[in-house]
Amino acid sequence: MLNTLLLFIATALAEIVGCYLPWLWLKQGKPAWLLLPAAASLALFAWLLTLHDTTGAGRVYAAYGGVYIGVALVWLWAVDGIRPTPWDVVGVLVALAGMAIIMLQPAR
Repeated sequence: MLNTLLLFIATALAEIVGCYLPWLWLKQGKPAWLLLPAAASLALFAWLLTLHDTTGAGRVYAAYGGVYIGVALVWLWAVDGIRPTPWDVVGVLVALAGMAIIMLQPAR
């Protein structure tokens, strides 16, 4: 379970970096060369999704979404310098509960 969680976190970081760098370029006027590592990060994100051990890509994407929300709020705090609100924390807990339900369901 810990390996699965760590893989989900790495997947989320790859996606966030891949989206954050173009955001910096478009919103903050940073250099366009940031699009190159962004593309590489998004390619890494797509590859990491294939490493998750579950049946059905849709199930991986659904479960991943819960972890993504949590990592995105950590990013909000660590990178953007904005402390998550109690509402943010409750939202993450609900999303992680959904992720756990999806990933820990009994085998059929």
